[in-house]
This record gives sequence, C-alpha cells and structure tokens, in this order.
Amino acid sequence: MLSVFALRLAAGMMGCLLLLPASIINPRFFRTHFLTALALAGLSLACVRDSAEWPLLTCLGAALALAFVGSMVWGLEGAPGGRTFIVMTTLALAGSLILLNPPLAGAEEYLPACRGLYLLGDATSAALLGSAVTAMLLGHSYLIAPTMSLKPLMRLLAAVAIAVLARLAVDGYALGCWTATQPSVSLNKDAVLWLLLRWLVGFAAPLGLDWMAWQAARIRSTQSATGILYVAVIFCVLGETTSLLLRGSGMSL
Repeated sequence: MLSVFALRLAAGMMGCLLLLPASIINPRFFRTHFLTALALAGLSLACVRDSAEWPLLTCLGAALALAFVGSMVWGLEGAPGGRTFIVMTTLALAGSLILLNPPLAGAEEYLPACRGLYLLGDATSAALLGSAVTAMLLGHSYLIAPTMSLKPLMRLLAAVAIAVLARLAVDGYALGCWTATQPSVSLNKDAVLWLLLRWLVGFAAPLGLDWMAWQAARIRSTQSATGILYVAVIFCVLGETTSLLLRGSGMSL
C-alpha cells in the first residue's frame, strides 16, 4: 500500500508541473519537485524490490534516473529540456504505478471493465494528491515572492476542485457497482465508519477547504490560502489512505 501511495503522489506532483509557467515560478520549485519524486520513487522501489518482476524494476529505475537528471537540469540556467524531463518522468512513474498495481483477483465480479476503472482510480488519486500538495507548496513561494502573479496558484486550486470531483465520480461508480452486485450483503459498523471517513474526509472536506483557499487567494491573502491548503493536504492523504484500505473490498478505487 505504501508503494502505491508513494507512486501516486510522485506521478501527480510531476504531472502538475505541466500546469505551471516556468517563466513566472522560480526554477528551484521545479527542482524540489523532481527531488521529491526521486525520494518517493526510491521509497516505492525499497518496498517492492524483493518481490517485483523485472519490468517494474526497470520502469522504477528509469523513473529514478529521469528524476535525478531532471533535478540537475532544473538547476541549470534556462533549464534546457526541462519540460521534456517533466513529461518523461511523469510517464515513467505512471508506468511503474500501472505495473505495480494490477486489478485484484476476482474484482471483475463487482467492477465491469475492471482494468480501465483501476487505471482511472490511480489517475484520479494521483491528480488529487499531486494538485493538493503542489498547490500547498506553491503557496510558500508567495512568502518570498509576494508580487508573483496569482494565476499559477488559481490554476492549481481549480485543478484540485476538478480532481476531487473526478475522484468522487470514480469512487461513487465503484461503490455503486459493489452495492448492485452484492444486494444481500449488509455493511457492518466498521465498514460504514470507514466509508463515512472516506467520503467526508476524502471528498467533502478537501472540496470545502479548496473553496476557502480560492476565496483567500482572490484577495491575495496567500498566507491564509497556504495554511488552508495544509489542512486540505492532510485530509486528502487520510482520504486516499482509507481508499487503499477499502480497495480490496471493491468499495473504492
């Protein structure tokens, strides 16, 4: 579970860099993202190195190499080929996630088009985690560059809202399929509590906090927006961790 979470976060953070204009944001921000992705990919590799087959190990190795070289490139003046490394590193991390996280045996019973839905689950989770963490980290940039344009932050806040809604739609469909295929099964108290935690903490709270951060950013209160995003990231992490716990039962993706 830890390796899946790490790769989702790394892929999401790298993908969100494509939304940010390098002409406005300090290159150190991009370099930090590459180093973070390097650490997360290394953590995932450490978790699976004894059980993984060679395609996954190769893909993870490529992701590590690309993240390392990308961090060096974004330390150079002008960052030559920087955008290319963002795309390549994101693809390598996404490929590693696909190879690491195949559908569970028997999942076809409650999830039609199982493979595609699992990919959607990984993609929407990565988008949510990556956009929330990237928005929070970007908020810190305004503490040292208060005159920087708000467009990158507003763009990321919009991405967080879209990611939450997309994730909600995918998980809602998974839960609906599970309910439809197992009508005779009644949820026990523990399952109900986990589902409430998943939906309230993982969806409702981040969406409300994102709206609050948007309102704060509109009046250029970037410090307040960053503080709100700190809390949103915590809720997103709790929600996605709960989702991984529920995934084996088919009630979440």
